[in-house]
Amino acid sequence: MEELEVIDRAEQWAGFLKKKCKAQLNKISREFPSTRSLEIGYDVLEKYGKIGTILADDLLEHPGKTLNDIKDAIRAAHLITGKDVEGNDISDEVISKTNIRFVHLPRKTLIRDIRSEHINKFISIDGIIRRVTEVRPRLVVGAFRCANGHITRKAQEYGSYSEPDMCGNAECTQKKLELIQSMSTFIDSQKIRVQETPEGLRGGEQPQTIDIDCIDDICGTVTPGDRVIINGILRSVQRVQNGQKSTVFDLYVECNSIEISVKEFEEVNITEEDEAAIIEMAKDPGIYGKIARSIAPTIYGNEDVKEAIALQLFGGIAKEMPDGSSLRGDIHMLLVGDPGIAKSQILRYVIKLAPRGVYTSGKSASSAGLTAAAVKDDLGDGRWTLEAGALVLADKGMAAVDEMDKMQKDDRSSLHEAMEQQSISIAKAGINATLRTRCSLLGAANPKLGRFDEYSNISEQINMPPSLLSRFDLIFILKDEPNETRDLNIANHILKSHSAGEKIMRHKKYPIPGADDEYFRQELAPVTAEIDAVMLRKYLAYAKRNCFPLLTPEAKDALVDYYKKLRSVAYDNQDKPVPVTARQLEALVRLAEASARVRLADIIEIDDARRVIKIVDTCLRQVAYDPKTGNLDIDKIASGTTKAGRTLRRDLKDTIKECMDGGAAKIDAVYAKMVSLNYTKEEVEKMVETMRRNGELLTPKNDTVKLI
Repeated sequence: MEELEVIDRAEQWAGFLKKKCKAQLNKISREFPSTRSLEIGYDVLEKYGKIGTILADDLLEHPGKTLNDIKDAIRAAHLITGKDVEGNDISDEVISKTNIRFVHLPRKTLIRDIRSEHINKFISIDGIIRRVTEVRPRLVVGAFRCANGHITRKAQEYGSYSEPDMCGNAECTQKKLELIQSMSTFIDSQKIRVQETPEGLRGGEQPQTIDIDCIDDICGTVTPGDRVIINGILRSVQRVQNGQKSTVFDLYVECNSIEISVKEFEEVNITEEDEAAIIEMAKDPGIYGKIARSIAPTIYGNEDVKEAIALQLFGGIAKEMPDGSSLRGDIHMLLVGDPGIAKSQILRYVIKLAPRGVYTSGKSASSAGLTAAAVKDDLGDGRWTLEAGALVLADKGMAAVDEMDKMQKDDRSSLHEAMEQQSISIAKAGINATLRTRCSLLGAANPKLGRFDEYSNISEQINMPPSLLSRFDLIFILKDEPNETRDLNIANHILKSHSAGEKIMRHKKYPIPGADDEYFRQELAPVTAEIDAVMLRKYLAYAKRNCFPLLTPEAKDALVDYYKKLRSVAYDNQDKPVPVTARQLEALVRLAEASARVRLADIIEIDDARRVIKIVDTCLRQVAYDPKTGNLDIDKIASGTTKAGRTLRRDLKDTIKECMDGGAAKIDAVYAKMVSLNYTKEEVEKMVETMRRNGELLTPKNDTVKLI
């Protein structure tokens, strides 16, 4: 008869922990209770020879038993020790409160693929956090006291509270027991709802969700909008409807560990080698061009737009003032252009670069979807809670809103506060809250008539209210103008991209003989970023984290001189238009800070000032230039009416009053008088029509006009 081989799993775990986790175990011994989690990499365990593979498989199949085995191994081998203030040994208590957490599981299970065979198995899922409850204490072991003073302890299961049937003392017959909170054991608990990531969805599918149960030190580590990988044991709990137990069970994940997959700038991991490479790159005098060319390399041209986007990604410095007010450092930008000029493509690429990027289309976004929606909380106790919208999810990152001109009027107004004050105030369903939206906004819009009309005013062609336009630091007008050389270059660039893409796809199916990485590198050279996206993101993170440049007197003077030069047009003559307002000066400062950050410089030099003056000047000449007067007139954007337009309106009203005869004025007489004041008949007709629409004029008969 063969002897059965007795395998001591605890001993095998002890061997692994001594070799691979000694430093972590010592840290827990030293720093308990602030450090009470032992993180074991599944990949490290798998590589630990044959035993490692067996232990790893064991974890997936029998997670509960495996976690107990590890605790036994730590106890038996005295791997964690602990002493209290008086020097007494409390190692047992420390070990029982230590959490064993597994990370880096190679195989992920999709939320929609979770089935009954996964129950009580160890699984790993990734998704986006949709909703989070508050951290609350949960009863783990209840201490119950009877009338005679005996204490009976009873462990509690997930979700249901149970009392002992009678006193645990053999000689006591008391059945009425009360819970003594001070002697019971509580643990922090939190519920999280995770939704599957949108990338994996086929068209038309609704993303599925699953609830996660977190306990102890991983509570409160994540916020809505975080992309996470959840590792844990899938559990089931019976549904109860109207007191009736159902045969259908609900699933939840008993969370073992959380890995935050996409981090914001503060948390991007930069190694010492990365830091050295970043500092080396910053010394290159052509770094501006390199970064600009690394943004959407498959799109040809638009260098000035790409350079401005590079500055937007670096951003200015957000300042907290002593009086409690804050000045925003984020730069807002709007691209208005003819269709087919790759605006949406640029937006999507920028979102990939930003640490927290949210892309949304104005056509399909409601104000609740952009800001926050009040929803009934079915996770907790049915109270109203706020579900974060796109701009809140993009906090400390970048929000891209495509087709801004197609947004509903009411929804657009919710952007005003989000852009300038960088917060959203909400008063819904008994909730008064202010949510932070510290994000840069990159918007795209098409002209009102589909394409730009060379001969009409630009402000009339952008279907957006002046109050919103004035909040953008930069507005770029992208025109699709035929030009033989440029068109030829674009055509070649597009065909090169497609040709390289075709070869790669063909190579996947039918490998091309002799094609190695170098071959594809050469093929893809025209459409490859000079700085790859991962490195550029690290560069951005490093600059945002470590670089806070100061204005030099020369740069300050250059910015002030430019501002004064633009304003000086209106100094002597009050009838001249207002060229720029203080908002444009603030935009200049923010852009100059971003320009210095690109070089990782500590000071903002005169070159930075000149660079941003050039960019802002280009934008103003496109948007605020009034061809009639030959001057810049910021009111074209800020209030929608130019200075010349206001003067025309005033003169028209005066003329109508002069020509009044019996309550109304003859329209021909008005036209004749206005033409004598150097206005054209077309201008006057247009203004009469505008004022009639606005309810300022009446035309009782076809040939008369009357003021209201």
